[in-house]
Amino acid sequence: MDQVAPPDSPPPPASRDRLSEITLDQKSLGRANANIEHEREVAIFDILDGNVFAVEGADDGPYQLALSLAEDRLMMAVSTAAHPDLLHHQVPLTPLKRIMKDYFMVCESYYEAVRTAPPTRIQAIDINRRALHDEGSVLLREKLAGKISIDEDTARRLFTLVCSLHWKG
Repeated sequence: MDQVAPPDSPPPPASRDRLSEITLDQKSLGRANANIEHEREVAIFDILDGNVFAVEGADDGPYQLALSLAEDRLMMAVSTAAHPDLLHHQVPLTPLKRIMKDYFMVCESYYEAVRTAPPTRIQAIDINRRALHDEGSVLLREKLAGKISIDEDTARRLFTLVCSLHWKG
């Protein structure tokens, strides 16, 4: 039988291995349409609502993450209140480019289909979109291994943010 905490009990403490803030470099953002802006906002909201984010060798989260692009690299600056320059990590985007290009094309097809196509067509496109999204998030987790550990949901949402930064409209 599950035990239920009395109503006056304090909530369990939040994990230290999480992100509490995400900022995107405004200079890195490309021209985006309403769909991309919405995806970006939802991804940030969802990450902050529940995530697992741990810096290898550190245990002083929660963490703040600043994302930017420079020379085909994702620049990740991780900080905490006690350590403003905790980690600077660069992820080459070249291995992700094919997936992102395909993902952008499928997303455009999906957004168009939502307006005009029958539900079976929308579902078929969405399956492809999700498969590419999964592939990108797995690759991103691999590129972060040894520096940053993230769970599957955080990886998926972070891949969305990387794509929204790389989107050139």
